[in-house]
Amino acid sequence: MMVRTQIQFTPEQADRLRRLAAEKHVSVSELVRQGVDQILVAESTPSREELVRRAMSVVGKYKSGKRAHYGRDHDKYLNEGKRW
Repeated sequence: MMVRTQIQFTPEQADRLRRLAAEKHVSVSELVRQGVDQILVAESTPSREELVRRAMSVVGKYKSGKRAHYGRDHDKYLNEGKRW
């Protein structure tokens, strides 16, 4: 089901949309829906800064319960796991 709505474009936007729609063999409405979908995906995807902030918020928060120094000796432990 689609919801009907009305939007206004500048003359240049309307002309460019009509030409692009013709090139792609789709309707102007389809192009607008695709554009809206791209915006909605971009807005729902966390920014790099947000992802870094989330990752940093847990750094050092948990302990392994073992006496090994995984943070300090991580290269040693990673190299032990190599099989190539």
